[in-house]
This record gives sequence, structure tokens and C-alpha cells, in this order.
Amino acid sequence: MGKELGRIPLLCHEELGLILTKLSDAGDRKTFSQVCKEWFQVEALHRSSLRLLRHQFLRQVLPRFPNLLTFETSEPVTDADVEFLAQTCPQLETIDLTTSGHKPFSLLGFGLVVVANRCPKLSKVLLKRRRSITDPVIVSLIKLAPNLAHLDLGGCYNISDRALKAIGCCGSLSYLDLESCGFTDRGLGFLANGSCSKTLKTLILAWCKGITDVGVSSLQKMQCLEHLNLSNSSRHKITDIGGVAISAIKTLKKLNLAALAKLSNRTVAALAQNCPNLEVLDISECRLLTGAGIRAFSGHLCLETIVLHRLHQVSASDLEHLVLGCPSLKSILLHGEESLSKILPLMRESTRRLVRMGSAFPTYSSK
Repeated sequence: MGKELGRIPLLCHEELGLILTKLSDAGDRKTFSQVCKEWFQVEALHRSSLRLLRHQFLRQVLPRFPNLLTFETSEPVTDADVEFLAQTCPQLETIDLTTSGHKPFSLLGFGLVVVANRCPKLSKVLLKRRRSITDPVIVSLIKLAPNLAHLDLGGCYNISDRALKAIGCCGSLSYLDLESCGFTDRGLGFLANGSCSKTLKTLILAWCKGITDVGVSSLQKMQCLEHLNLSNSSRHKITDIGGVAISAIKTLKKLNLAALAKLSNRTVAALAQNCPNLEVLDISECRLLTGAGIRAFSGHLCLETIVLHRLHQVSASDLEHLVLGCPSLKSILLHGEESLSKILPLMRESTRRLVRMGSAFPTYSSK
């Protein structure tokens, strides 16, 4: 038995690496690393992702994993920390620094520029609620990260039109989250008229207070946009003018217009007529909507989910009409047990099976 065990170290690093490719479970990889010191080192060299739970250990841990592709932490980190990350892990493709917003404040800024400069494969950057991020940081990041495809700036309140001007020139970007950022219609114009208008597929504008119909209307120039979220954005400044303009984006598949109080049946009818690929629509709390607007989707061939929270002018018969007239429909989502208890008894068994509680989109917050 001792002789058999003695043969284990004779496996070369390449062979050990092949073994590791067969181990997808984190527990199995941990067991692998505990066999001996050599296997411990090989596992570290082949580790592609790391989530750091304590920022105090960053400089001790990172040197073990020089080939990381993904790094994630919600902990407070500084420019010096992320510069060290860039020096240690030059193959990095994804950096996720999303935080809850309740962590101690950290001065993070131009260290990200160093990451972009030293990690040429960087394609995904998530900075949600890192409130120290400013326009100059994003401008430099865009210039130095030619492969950037995913950028999350949700909750970065200091991001304004200057940053969006740079982002608009990014011809590789497919995902952009600007929730609660401080830009205006001018910033949206930079996106709609820039290179990113040809590549952007997801655009999150929830809780953006500085935009109006003017900026929203410019989005009709987006050439391949599939997911647009405008929920809670300038509730009384976005009207049917902007709503109808959005309907010109024929590539749309998911659209969230929740709590835009000035939208009416006119917007919904335009969406039903002009957006043949629309699969998910949230028009919750659009208080001017009536059953006539909902019925406009009767005959639509792609709609699968419609969210109708707190629409008091929509009746059970309107929902039945929608279910019977929209063959692709899979669910109608309402808010709360009370809504269900009022609606369901008035619907036939064959139609009410699609009505339930729930939400089709993540919950966005301005906080």
C-alpha cells in the first residue's frame, strides 16, 4: 500500500490538471488540494475564480492564485488592493466588487484603471453601489478595456453625462446597468448615437431621476436592444411620448415600465403592435392603464409574462380576454393575496391557472 501511495507525486502537473478538470464540485477540489503539498499548489494554479470574504486576507491569498479569471468581493477595498490584484492576476476577465451599500465606505477609484491596463482580457466589471466611483475613473476604464462587454454601475450616484459620453463610444458593450445614476437626457443621447447603440442588448435605467421623454425617445436608435428597464425613473416626466417611441425598438424582448405614472393605454397599444418579439412586460402601477390597454395584446404571438401589480382599472374579464387571445402567454403576475382573492373567483378555471403572485424582474431600489 505504501508503494502505491508513493507513486502519486510522480504524476506531472499536466496530468494533475486534467484530473482537476473533471472535478466541478468545490468540495472535491478542496479534498484534492489536501492530498499533499504538490497537489495543493496545482489546485491553486488551476483555480479560475475566487470570492474573498475578508479583505484583510487579500494580500495573503491572491499570490496563491495567479491564473484567476474571476475575482469577487463585497468587502471594502482600496485602490492599492485592486492594483495588487492586477499585478498578481494578469489573466483576470471579471472583477465583481458589488456591495450591499452597508459596508464601511472605501475610497476606490483609479485602481480600477490599473486593472484595465494590466489585465488585457478584462471584459466584465461590476461596481454596484461603490459610491466613490466617478466619471474620470469610468472614462479611463473605457479607454483601457477594449474588450469590455458588461458594466454594472448601479447605485454609483456620481456617474453623470461625462461618463456616458465615454461609454457611448464603447463598441464591445452588451450589458449596462445605470440604476440610480445622475445623468440626464444628454447622457442617453450619447448612448443612442454612439458605437454601443450597435452592440448593447441590456440597459438598466431604473430609478434614474434626470431623464425625460427626450432622452427616452432617443433610445429608439438602439439597434439590438433586448432588455430595457425604466422602472421608477422620473415617474412624472416620462409620458406616452417616450413610451410610444420605445415601441420602435423592434428587438425588445423584456421591458419594465413599472411605476411610470403618466403612461396610458396608448403606450401599451403601441408596444403590442410594434414589438413582435416582446416576451416579458412589466406595467405595474401605471395607474392610467385600463382593461382596453391590456386587451391590446390579444393576438400577440410572443408575450409570455405580463406583470400587472396594482392596476385597479383592470378586471377579471380583461385578464380572461388576454389569456384566450394570446396563445404564447404563460403567466399573469399580480400583487398580493388580496388581488388574487378578488380576481380568481371571477375567472373560469381554464383561464385563471395562469394568474399568480410574483415579479418577473429583480427588485430595484434607489437606496
